[in-house]
Amino acid sequence: MENLTHFIGGERVAGDPADESVNPSNLDDIVARAPRGGAAEVDAAVAAARAAFPAWSEASPEVRSDLLDRVGSLIMARAKELGQLLSREEGKTLPEGTGEVMRAARIFKYFAGEALRRHGQTLESTRPGIDVSTHREAVGVFGLITPWNFPIAIPAWKTAPALAFGNTVVLKPASPTPAIAHAMAEIIHEAGAPAGVFNLVFGQGGMGQALVDHPGVDGISFTGSQGVGAKVAEGAIKRQARVQLEMGGKNPLVVLDDADLDRAVACAIDGAFYGTGQRCTASSRVIVTEGIHDRFVEAMAEHARALRVGDALDPQTQVGPAVSETQLQQNMRYVELARSEGGRVAAGGELLELATRGYYMAPTVIADTDPDMTINREEVFGPVASTVRVRNYEEALEVANRGDFGLSAGIVTNSLHHARHFRRAIRAGMVMVNLPTAGVDYHVPFGGTRRSSYGAREQGFAAVEFYTQTKTAYVGG
Repeated sequence: MENLTHFIGGERVAGDPADESVNPSNLDDIVARAPRGGAAEVDAAVAAARAAFPAWSEASPEVRSDLLDRVGSLIMARAKELGQLLSREEGKTLPEGTGEVMRAARIFKYFAGEALRRHGQTLESTRPGIDVSTHREAVGVFGLITPWNFPIAIPAWKTAPALAFGNTVVLKPASPTPAIAHAMAEIIHEAGAPAGVFNLVFGQGGMGQALVDHPGVDGISFTGSQGVGAKVAEGAIKRQARVQLEMGGKNPLVVLDDADLDRAVACAIDGAFYGTGQRCTASSRVIVTEGIHDRFVEAMAEHARALRVGDALDPQTQVGPAVSETQLQQNMRYVELARSEGGRVAAGGELLELATRGYYMAPTVIADTDPDMTINREEVFGPVASTVRVRNYEEALEVANRGDFGLSAGIVTNSLHHARHFRRAIRAGMVMVNLPTAGVDYHVPFGGTRRSSYGAREQGFAAVEFYTQTKTAYVGG
């Protein structure tokens, strides 16, 4: 068990270790204790970031690139131990935890390259003797508010572009997973980040709001729920700060009659249950045309029952625990609600008692659901998938496009016609054809439509839009 500290102005700042991080696979294992900060820590971190901004934004791009490359290399070199820490703290399986760590490392290395890229244009003026050019420059201090489900990858994909383009950062990670965020902060400082360029503060939800409301913060990037996201947007817009929101999904996977059954089931199982279903891109609605429906539901339920649930660090485990008791109770509440509204539990639906006390539940398939049931409208964020029977592709598309979310959507079909039409007609920011809805690359834009996302996209070349501002220069001879 480790006592964690804030990182403010290049220094470790201790506080009362008030919040415990518990191993969800073994409730007797305390992973870390984190200090519970408040407005004073936010003020200090923002002041440190503002003081560091002029020198960092004016530094050579090579300086910023070298820092990010060193961070990526250090994370890669420690991937095994960091993966174990992540899996122990968050509950995803060890291969998933180590994979996420490597993803974070590659994100830092990708933006090490982007730091050197010149983003701008040379344009012809409509007036003779005048040159026009645009270039992008840093914005200022960014407050980053990150979730527990990808506790190093998401902090990495927000931090790396912010630093690459000359901004400074105050990161507020989610309370259930402070230790892996602390480990990333230690590496950033070990790699040589100047004092104040990167700051880390721990605390409850009020800390995030203090960051949103702080007059010294120029931009906010948030990943979390729609309810909290709305408050974040309201606070940031009121101050005319930049704001970027990622707020989850209720992602449909459409399975057509002509689909390869094995492939369709594999896509559904991967999207719905890996990562314990705790992914914003998870396949939580499976919409199946009637010709293949019964065979598909039977096969998906059979595969769900065969998944091995267990301790995240056990190499035999395929599905780990929920991250917390609160999340586990929410999962079970949605299962019972689906039952009460007429859904049939085809697999799972119960809590599991294993060798150690943990937040375990069986992967759950709920069949015979109506598109307008609660289970098909609200994000569960657990290993729970519902299935909906439809007549044909046209009805499947209409059902898939219902609701407030529009993050990721997938289709399994051998029809090029339907695949092409779905890619254009689905109201989602990301489309998967014959692939799980979850699983995206780190070097391409990430984000959704409707109420899933607000503001500029994240990751890849799209990150420059949010973390820089354009300046247009006219020069006369």
